[in-house]
Amino acid sequence: MITEFLVNALGDVWGPIRLLTSILVLASLGSLLSTAASLFLLPRLWHLATTDKGRAHAFNAEASVGKPMGVGIFMILFTLVATILFVPFDLKVYLCMLVLFAASLVGFGDDVKEGGYSELTLGVSDLFLALAASLIILYGEDQNMWLPFTDMVFEVPYWLAVAIYTPVVWLSINALNCNDGVDGLSGSLSAVTITVLGFIMYSAVGNVENAEYLLLPFKPEAAYWVIVSAILVGSILGYLWYNAPPSVALMGDAGSRPIGLFIGMCIVVVGNPTLIFFVAGLILVNGATGLVKVALIRIFRIRLLSSVRFPLHDHSRKNLNWSNSQVLIRYLLIHIGTLWFLMLLLLKVR
Repeated sequence: MITEFLVNALGDVWGPIRLLTSILVLASLGSLLSTAASLFLLPRLWHLATTDKGRAHAFNAEASVGKPMGVGIFMILFTLVATILFVPFDLKVYLCMLVLFAASLVGFGDDVKEGGYSELTLGVSDLFLALAASLIILYGEDQNMWLPFTDMVFEVPYWLAVAIYTPVVWLSINALNCNDGVDGLSGSLSAVTITVLGFIMYSAVGNVENAEYLLLPFKPEAAYWVIVSAILVGSILGYLWYNAPPSVALMGDAGSRPIGLFIGMCIVVVGNPTLIFFVAGLILVNGATGLVKVALIRIFRIRLLSSVRFPLHDHSRKNLNWSNSQVLIRYLLIHIGTLWFLMLLLLKVR
């Protein structure tokens, strides 16, 4: 928004300032700023956060006890500031940033509270956040929805689109949150996923010629989300400097919940609810499978995979004897390797 003001004020006086109308330039500058902010300011701020008190049932949880916890709230604040600086004003984008900050506040409260919030409280708050994000992004308009492996574009009523996307966003929040248990894991996986989502928004649905070629609906609003994606990835990268194993700081729910929410928001913007299975497949397998297992036990009294620990990164560490570094690198390799293959299937097989 600030750069937009500068261009309007100085564009006729100093030509180079018009570079700030380029999405790529704004995304690059925003990402550099948020990376630098996380890299240099986090160590000066994390004493204001809480400390890790250990998590029940988590493998090797005692290794994190005493570390700064909940620093994700500062990452989201850096993202908000950079968004104000570099993203041209768009009411939907800015309202979604407020929802993102609300998710961080909920997560920070869970980090600070002894024993955390109850599962019901977190589940309901996540549902409200997912609903708010879907309502804002889709507000008042019937949606052009596309699906994999078909060239058809479906016009979906506004209310039905909200009903479809809200559970997807809720799943994204909770799946990523369940990945946050190994140093560097959730940050690395989410940074790769958001980068790919940014690529799709910039090069596919956000480009009128490419969208027509790929038989996708054109989404002009995706351009601004590309900038926010780059900014958030920058905040994550700066944080990963301190979260690389062995970590010295943890983003906690204050970071994982809003990052998961943002992934869900981008999926809504792209217009394909099945996209979560393509861009976040490993995140779902690692985290969401545990949610499914618990739901089956509590609701239907069905016990499956009783010998497998969830999240799967705990199974990898305890049952397969992988170190934290091995879990991080191997999961990241699997994530990147499968992602690009799935992207080819998604975009080219239509």
